[in-house]
Amino acid sequence: MSVPAALTYSGRAHSAAISAAKARRWGAFYYAEHALRTMRAYLGTIVLESVGSPLLYLYALGVGLAVLVDRNGVAANGVSYLQFVAPALVTSAALMTVGLEMMFPVMDGFKWRRVYYGPNASPLTPGQIAAGHLMAISVRLTVQTVAYVAILYLFGAVPSLGTGWLIVPITVVGALAFGAPVMAYSASLDSEGFQFSMVQRFVITPLFLFSGTFYPLETMPGGLQWIGWISPLWHTTQLARVVSFGLSVPPWLLVVHVTVLLVLAVGGMMLARRFFTVRLGR
Repeated sequence: MSVPAALTYSGRAHSAAISAAKARRWGAFYYAEHALRTMRAYLGTIVLESVGSPLLYLYALGVGLAVLVDRNGVAANGVSYLQFVAPALVTSAALMTVGLEMMFPVMDGFKWRRVYYGPNASPLTPGQIAAGHLMAISVRLTVQTVAYVAILYLFGAVPSLGTGWLIVPITVVGALAFGAPVMAYSASLDSEGFQFSMVQRFVITPLFLFSGTFYPLETMPGGLQWIGWISPLWHTTQLARVVSFGLSVPPWLLVVHVTVLLVLAVGGMMLARRFFTVRLGR
């Protein structure tokens, strides 16, 4: 019985050398694809978080706290309190997401399920695995932030999308400025005791509370303002407010915001690549 020509495969697979060369060149993208496919297992949670979180915060602030604040005037630059705090809600949500994604999943890759070791046995390098993980998280953060900003805009919390859409790339870069160093720290741990709990309680929570999230940083006691200056969340939030409603910021401070975020993101990625290489032995 003859097989129709349309159903026969006449081509040839790539040779081992070609496949290895492609993996060496595009390995980070290959691992990012793997990580994104893995996220489908908890896609419902991602969607629920991306939609439910902004709605809950909008209700709590728009109906509760914002009403009380607006009775005594405006928050900053002639905008309502809800518009003032909206960019901070976006950036803080991304920071919390990237913090979780860069702790237990990284430990899982090295110790529990050891998912990094399979790709490491291929031509992929440890640096590509680390970069691919960050790329996959960046895609998740982008989708989450787009949904967040869209919901805020529909409720009037973001005055205009003319420059307001820039909140998305600013938030992703700001999240990586925190996530990449945390990823490097997680890769340096041989075992997880209470380290991740300590990071959540004594790093993420203080950053959320003392980074000018709900009020301008300058209204805090002088002894606590230093937290904002070293916090990637404050620098990210200030940039997001600039593009959202035109927060007035001196040019030199804009340069400081951008520089801090880029230094943390790039430096954290370099450290992560180094620790991945040490742990995976290549």
